[in-house]
Amino acid sequence: MAQAASKTCEICISATGSQYCLECEQYFCENCKTFHSRQKISKTHQFQSSSDVIPEGKSKCKDHNEDFSFVCKTCNVVVCSSCVTGSHTGHAFSKLMDSITQLKEKNTIYLRRKIQQSTQNMKQIEEGIKEFDVKVAEVVKAITNEGTKLKAMVDKCVAGMISSVNDQFRREKDKLTKIMADIRMDLKAGSDLDKQIYELDKVRNDGNLLKSLQKLTDDIAKLTIKPIPEFPYIKYTAKSATDNDVKQLFGNYIISEMRTQQTMNRERELPSPKSDYKQEVNPKERGRYLYKCNKCG
Repeated sequence: MAQAASKTCEICISATGSQYCLECEQYFCENCKTFHSRQKISKTHQFQSSSDVIPEGKSKCKDHNEDFSFVCKTCNVVVCSSCVTGSHTGHAFSKLMDSITQLKEKNTIYLRRKIQQSTQNMKQIEEGIKEFDVKVAEVVKAITNEGTKLKAMVDKCVAGMISSVNDQFRREKDKLTKIMADIRMDLKAGSDLDKQIYELDKVRNDGNLLKSLQKLTDDIAKLTIKPIPEFPYIKYTAKSATDNDVKQLFGNYIISEMRTQQTMNRERELPSPKSDYKQEVNPKERGRYLYKCNKCG
């Protein structure tokens, strides 16, 4: 707002009117303002710096050119004393200054009450957020611990299966190793007999050679070649597991949505279903059942 020329105090008419009384619509110097504030009738008047608010003039009744002094409660308008006995005869009135003072006090109390309520609401929300954070952290920790426990169980199961496979593998391998050792012995015996044949080819043909060949024939007949056994086999068939199967190993968590007063009011206004069936809303049952019979459960 543009600055206006300095005014003169309208009381002492000598000093500069640096203060402006909003109720009296007059300029006051500092000394006159102090005296004005001490008077019983004007101690509640509000002042403002004349450089901040420069009024255009006093509020006057256009019909009687008088200052507004009353409020017509019937018409809810400000009136002068002439209006009281004129066009507003018989109406209910209150003093303008009393109405202004009461309205200021009412607005102040009402505003402070709302500010106090907002402050309490904000404090409750802050405490609720902190508590919600703690509970979420506890749920996350519980899920993590459950996952760790299940991982340990899986690792233990895997280690047990691998150990069982290795034990059976060693037993079957030992059997195959023994069979191979027997075959090596048979091969050595055959090799020894083959050497005897070679040595007997150098001996002259006589009765002793015949006896040796007959004995060699018996030894060859005793030499047995064991058949190859049926080899053991190993095969692993994995179960077809889905993400949902893994989720079934875990517990369930429930987190409700925030509901405002408007949401709860709308829920109250919703009509109840005209049916013998009640929709199932239990989070644990959701996805499994849609309705619940009120008669048989």
